[in-house]
Amino acid sequence: MKNLIYTFSLFFLIATGYVDLTRAQSEPVLYFCESYDSDLGEVGVADRFTTGYLTVMVKSDYALDLDEVSVQFDKYNFRTGKFEYYKKFSYNVDRDMKYVYFAKNEDSDLKFEEAGFYRVFLLDHRDKTVASALIEIID
Repeated sequence: MKNLIYTFSLFFLIATGYVDLTRAQSEPVLYFCESYDSDLGEVGVADRFTTGYLTVMVKSDYALDLDEVSVQFDKYNFRTGKFEYYKKFSYNVDRDMKYVYFAKNEDSDLKFEEAGFYRVFLLDHRDKTVASALIEIID
C-alpha cells in the first residue's frame, strides 16, 4: 500500500510540474582540463590530476553577466576535517560570456603545488559563488 501511495504521489508531482527531472544542470558548471586549445578545445578533461598547472573551465546556458571574477582554491585539511583558503586569482571577463576558461597567464599561475582535495570556486566581484567543483590532486 505504501508503494502505491509513493508511486501515485511521484506521478502526481511529475505530471503537475512540481518535479522537473529533465534538467540536470540549471546553473553554471565549473570543471577542469589540462589545457584549452583554440582548435582542439578542451584537452584532458577530468577531476583527478597530478600536481602542476591546470585550466579551469566554466560553461553556462546563459550569459554569466560578470566582468570581474575570481577563481579561489580551498584545500581540504584532514586534521580539522574542513576546507581552508589556499589561494585566489582575479580576472576580467566579458559580461556576455557563456563559456570561459582560466589558464596560466602573466597574472596568475593556476598551479596546484600540493597533493590533496580542493574545492574550487568561481566568485563574482562580491565574492559570491557563481560555480564550484571538487578536484583531487595526486603526486
